[in-house]
Amino acid sequence: MTSTLTPQPVERTKPERPGAVARRRTRVLALPEARWAAAATVLFLLALPLQLTGAPAWTWGPLYALSYATGGWEPGWEGLKALKDRTLDVDLLMVVAALGAAAIGQVMDGALLIVIFATSGALEALATARTADSVRGLLDLAPATATRLSPDGGEQAVAVEELTVGDLVLVRPGERVGADGRVLDGASEVDQATITGEPLPVPKERGDEVFAGTLNGTGALRVRVERDASDSVIARIVRMVQEASETKAPTQLFIEKVEQRYSLGMVAATLAVFLVPLAFGAQLTDALLRAMTFMIVASPCAVVLATMPPLLSAIANAGRHGVLVKSAVVMERLGQVDAVALDKTGTLTEGSPRVTDVRPLPGSGLDEGELLTLAAAAERPSEHPLARAVVDAARERGLDLPEARDFTSAPGVGVTAVVGGRTVAVGAPARLLETVDGTTVKFEEFGRTAAELEESGRTAVLVVVDGTPAGLLGIADRLRPDAAATVASLARLTGSAPVLLTGDNPRAAAHLAAEAGIDDVRAGLLPQDKLDAVRELESAGRKVLVVGDGVNDAPALAAAHTGIAMGRAGSDLALETADAVVVRDELAAVPATVALSRRARRLVVQNLVIAGVFIAGLVVWDLAGDLPLPLGVAGHEGSTVLVGLNGLRLLREGAWQRAAAGESS
Repeated sequence: MTSTLTPQPVERTKPERPGAVARRRTRVLALPEARWAAAATVLFLLALPLQLTGAPAWTWGPLYALSYATGGWEPGWEGLKALKDRTLDVDLLMVVAALGAAAIGQVMDGALLIVIFATSGALEALATARTADSVRGLLDLAPATATRLSPDGGEQAVAVEELTVGDLVLVRPGERVGADGRVLDGASEVDQATITGEPLPVPKERGDEVFAGTLNGTGALRVRVERDASDSVIARIVRMVQEASETKAPTQLFIEKVEQRYSLGMVAATLAVFLVPLAFGAQLTDALLRAMTFMIVASPCAVVLATMPPLLSAIANAGRHGVLVKSAVVMERLGQVDAVALDKTGTLTEGSPRVTDVRPLPGSGLDEGELLTLAAAAERPSEHPLARAVVDAARERGLDLPEARDFTSAPGVGVTAVVGGRTVAVGAPARLLETVDGTTVKFEEFGRTAAELEESGRTAVLVVVDGTPAGLLGIADRLRPDAAATVASLARLTGSAPVLLTGDNPRAAAHLAAEAGIDDVRAGLLPQDKLDAVRELESAGRKVLVVGDGVNDAPALAAAHTGIAMGRAGSDLALETADAVVVRDELAAVPATVALSRRARRLVVQNLVIAGVFIAGLVVWDLAGDLPLPLGVAGHEGSTVLVGLNGLRLLREGAWQRAAAGESS
């Protein structure tokens, strides 16, 4: 069923946190497909109990008629337009089959078929609209205005669209960068997770590149614009998502791949069953009854249900276990993947920095608890992510933090405070050593410990007490507990080890990949690079599953054969672009869903065989003998019930447990 692609009314919700982007959401009932489907469903639910309780036909007949009209006019109209282009649409065939059922007294069956197809079309339209919402909302990451500096030092607030290459802009603390450019003056730390996926803010100083939409930290930056707003990284991400979504090969369920042949064959056969007996002198009523019986027994209702119940049951089972699969097509595609590309931050890792090591230096006179207490007390007034990690680590250990006085923060360097009468400085080792008390302390005194931490993928943070280095903290984004097992399961299911695609630095990426059991590591990637990596895999004939969570993953998610987003911290764009969402943020659910999809595909094949046998038997009986209409309807409905019940086997808890255990076959 076709989807409406015109812009829809949207509603804005307040950001959930400072700096968050207001989310644009298309209202469900703003879509005409949803309104027509809802009306058809309500009318059907009103008519059904009246019919089943033996009420007069005049009470439920008009309700069924209205259900046919509201739910069937759009697919019928689209089917007629397709006929104009010499294409027989399966939706039109379904409408004709429903009308044929009504013509021989099976009014309820026809109405149910109409409701199913109308609801399917509404869900497709909603998915399309929500994806468009998220792409438009991505542009809100870039601020509407920027502060442009004139040659005489004056400031002017201008729309970012007015900025040109060569302009100077001022980015104050806490503001978003208005344009892609290069720092001319100032020092700060910029959170650019939306672009690169890096879990920690990146120090920026003279000569460093910054991107539109990234969030400035505590320092002020003067930036020279190097790209027009229409060519910024954020704008290119929007274009890449749109282009990837448009060029992604249209996908159909297995049965839809033979739609045209089956549809044309059924129409031709029905006409033949009606006209041939007439040509040999049969009565009009008898010929019409035989043709309608043929249409009922040959209609693809059982075939459609042979396909949908296993896939829908798998979707429902996955949903109970925290995985939202957006359509039956997606559930079918998941079972086809033979290569996996994983993001790092927020996907393989927890997505937030944590203190992993506390290393007091010899001669400092401090143990781990005392060192962490001093560092956390000094960091507590700071809002930096590393500071929050240090404070959280102290609280997890149950440490009491004394009050800090005379707190100061230097962007790109660290913080200083007086704790219990002692001056404590916490920050980047290389810079902090040159500023504490105006002295220079030789790096060799603690260089071995710092090098060990950094080589293992940690960020080293130096703690200086009264001008003397007292210890080092190692901070890293921790690997998820189930990451290694998930990587092994995906490798077993697909026959090849997953690939790691990340914007993080190569050293941290390589260390984490080794822990997770991944050999193929591609680090330092921008969104375009991730998209190119996916296309490279697919050009080699692979069907790639991409798992990610950030804006920078969205183009790859859109271009991949199938995309799965991690839901807890996933960006709106990633969640809407992806074909499935792991709502509970359990990475192990990814291979379980793939295995469940493969079981569903196997049941689809079983059901198609069952449905085909029933249809063939009933059609031969009707053509070669005299199939009574009630018996034909009973056989048709019986095959439908049988394949439906077979597909519902995947609703059982045991089906998920077997999939989670890796039993995909």
